[in-house]
Amino acid sequence: MAATNRSVAAFLLLLMLSVVSLTAVVRGDDSEPAVVVKKVKGKKYCTKGWECKAASVYCCNETISDFFQTYQFENLFSKRNSPVAHAVGFWEYRSFILASSLYQPLGFCTTGGKLMQMKELAAFLAHVGSKTTCGYGVATGGPLAWGLCYNKEMSPQQSYCDDYFKYTYPCTPGADYYGRGAIPIYWNYNYGKVGQGIKADLLNHPEYIEQNATLAFQAAIWMWMTPAKKSQPSAHEVFVGDWKPTKNDTLSKRIPGFGTTMNILYGDNVCGQGDIDPMNNVISHYLYYLDLMGVGREEAGPHEFLSCGEQVVFNPSAANPSQSS
Repeated sequence: MAATNRSVAAFLLLLMLSVVSLTAVVRGDDSEPAVVVKKVKGKKYCTKGWECKAASVYCCNETISDFFQTYQFENLFSKRNSPVAHAVGFWEYRSFILASSLYQPLGFCTTGGKLMQMKELAAFLAHVGSKTTCGYGVATGGPLAWGLCYNKEMSPQQSYCDDYFKYTYPCTPGADYYGRGAIPIYWNYNYGKVGQGIKADLLNHPEYIEQNATLAFQAAIWMWMTPAKKSQPSAHEVFVGDWKPTKNDTLSKRIPGFGTTMNILYGDNVCGQGDIDPMNNVISHYLYYLDLMGVGREEAGPHEFLSCGEQVVFNPSAANPSQSS
């Protein structure tokens, strides 16, 4: 009887191992989440811990916390908690990772191999750093070390309420729609659009963005991942190479790369004006972050990929006031 029980136990153990094998659960050490792999019509889909809960082809790659840890975040934004910074204690690594977890299953910094993932992270954070910096030429640590110094516009000159959108994104009495966030949001129509995208009532409560760092990062990532119009690409798509330019794009000198991400996010505030300082500032942050992350600025590509100075903008501001800043 004892031998029979041992045989049954051994069979059950083998059966359990077979089930695990069929579902392809790959576990690392205690600090690593389990990766659950499933194949659907020959295509591999994965889930991987809290960063990649939704089954996705992208979750089969490394997640952001695999190659970007707290100390690297501190290196990139080393002066953000200096006494002279304006958002001391607000921006933290944890808030960024929490926000990114919603978009990693959609390909945010999980597209392609590790090099592309790290380059996209550096590119996104370059926009964040350049738009929230209080660095200047002789600042301690250099002008590029002061990203995430701000979380809001310090001296707004207006409430940024555009009554043209009163039927779609009406201004809330008493609310001000000045610049807030990791990639600052301006105007009622942008707060309304971004709020719908991240399922937060930003139109009635724009102050949420300056009160919650996770929400502020989430809004910025949503803008990176979402096209301004359905017929146009997102910044994410043009950066990772998921966008194929049309003949008109080529004639307009819009090509896949970092430069076109500025075109999408800022339009003619930055692009189509030659090598102006606002554009070069964003580029400088990108190159600086590539170096700090150990990728190296030589991986950024030639100037034509980095610049949008000669590009025709997707959405001229006079024709369509849809840019975030």
